[in-house]
Amino acid sequence: MSESNAPAISNPVEYIQHHLGNMTHNGERPASLVDFSVFFVDTFVMSLILALAFAFAAWKVGKNLDPDKPTGMQNILETVVEFVNQQVKDIFPTADKWVGPLAITIFVWVALMNTMDIIPVDLIPSLVSGVAGVFGYDPAHVYWKAVPTTNLDTTFALALLVFGLIIFYNIKHKGLFGYMKVFATHPFSASNPIVKVLLFPINVVMTAIEEVAKPVSLGLRLFGNMFAGELLFLLIALLAFSYWAMPGQVVLGVLWSIFHILVILLQAFIFMLLTIVYLGLASQGTDEH
Repeated sequence: MSESNAPAISNPVEYIQHHLGNMTHNGERPASLVDFSVFFVDTFVMSLILALAFAFAAWKVGKNLDPDKPTGMQNILETVVEFVNQQVKDIFPTADKWVGPLAITIFVWVALMNTMDIIPVDLIPSLVSGVAGVFGYDPAHVYWKAVPTTNLDTTFALALLVFGLIIFYNIKHKGLFGYMKVFATHPFSASNPIVKVLLFPINVVMTAIEEVAKPVSLGLRLFGNMFAGELLFLLIALLAFSYWAMPGQVVLGVLWSIFHILVILLQAFIFMLLTIVYLGLASQGTDEH
């Protein structure tokens, strides 16, 4: 029986808290789920491994590309590329050459990070605890969250990246003055100068809220759905028999995994789709906006 399973038998609350803890740079457990003052080692390592795996697969397929006899991986990647490119063409017809690769990267990377959620919750933490024990660390005090998107740092980092691109595309297509003009004239416009002055502070506040809501909603939506799924998997793990926790998690988690895989792909699709929509809106002229 692994160390990570032991708390599940004696104290379910401690078991859940243990699995919701992150490995940090200072070895201390964060005081709360929202703590941007520490560096999350597990989140960074898992995200990096998945990004490198995606990059390697893309490089390998590109190196051995065969239009006449495509392999299984080539078929999968071509399907993803065609699917995402079609979304870009439908939503953002005037997109530049960077939007397509950006959308594909976001979709695949987020989907891969989300997919870590269907791996038995004790598997990766047990492996990490075992390795830590070899180096003299107490496995019971080793925290490892295998799903990067259950950490607000990950989802908000992605959302803020998109937000930065939104600002960039707004300035690129409207100019700095044109972008500032949107804050003064949107959502309420008027031809009367006096009314314009009266509406100015309202427009600034409303437009600022609208702009800030984009990264906040992007980050929180992805985090909330994946965190809820992780909690449900932990509850399923608690239903498993004490000494057969790992096989029990696999059996009991299959039914939820079948449904959850749809959530995993849907959340990646929504994040990618909204990114395209926001960039498309940012690329409109002042009059179009």
